[in-house]
Amino acid sequence: MIEYGPDGEVVAEAVTVPSEPPASEPARTDTAAFFDVDNTVLQGASIFHLARGLWRRDFFTTRDIAAMLWKQASFAVLGENLEHVAQIREQALGFIAGHTVEEIGRIGQEIYDEVMVDKIWPGTRALAQAHLDAGHDVWLVTATPVEVATVIADRLGLTGALGTVAESVDGVYTGRLVGEFLHGPAKAVAIEALASERGYDLAECSAYSDSANDIPMLSMVGDPCAVNPDAKLRHHAKAHGWRVRDFRNGRKAAKVGIPAAGATALAGALAAAASRRRATR
Repeated sequence: MIEYGPDGEVVAEAVTVPSEPPASEPARTDTAAFFDVDNTVLQGASIFHLARGLWRRDFFTTRDIAAMLWKQASFAVLGENLEHVAQIREQALGFIAGHTVEEIGRIGQEIYDEVMVDKIWPGTRALAQAHLDAGHDVWLVTATPVEVATVIADRLGLTGALGTVAESVDGVYTGRLVGEFLHGPAKAVAIEALASERGYDLAECSAYSDSANDIPMLSMVGDPCAVNPDAKLRHHAKAHGWRVRDFRNGRKAAKVGIPAAGATALAGALAAAASRRRATR
């Protein structure tokens, strides 16, 4: 109510206060957001940042690194095929064979603090934080080693991470994988299993990725979003009315970052380089 004086001026204004404040919407426990890592959360390929950190710690020679970069470039141009994926499934993470889980976990934390912390896309970080603020669980889902993905998730305060799992016996890596290389359709399978375990309603969930390889993952949720998308995903997203967010500047967008195929190839190249290195010992 507004009270006016003799000359028409406002002398008092009463504000009606509700007897009870409006109830805030309760946090949903059946809702989650799933984020790819490479070029979505992190600029570039996490496996490359890991490889560079391991190279600095004498896991590889300069020649090995050069071979990895050449193979990465080759895959970026020619793409990948099922034979390549099968080879990578057998070889991936072989570069840590013989090393302990504790050692690689510690190195992963060091590499995050040295390099990765400055490679996080602020825009994607804000998207993840918005989900956290809304009470949603937030998961990373990536082909990168689960140890590295877990470090990133922990540092960002996320719920957890799904990643490629390397077999270990008595705390020492064998160089073999446990289950599938978490790439492409395998991500959708992993999310479906997690949703069943946690009770997530996928129709209420969100997913974020830069790569057309993750269309199966994006298609299974009610709120898919293409982040820094490659050309194929951008076209698919527009055709299906999906959200698109691009946090790259013009020059970075022109480069299109490191394609997912290149990152996948690099994982295989790392394994091959490590195998050669072990054979010469």
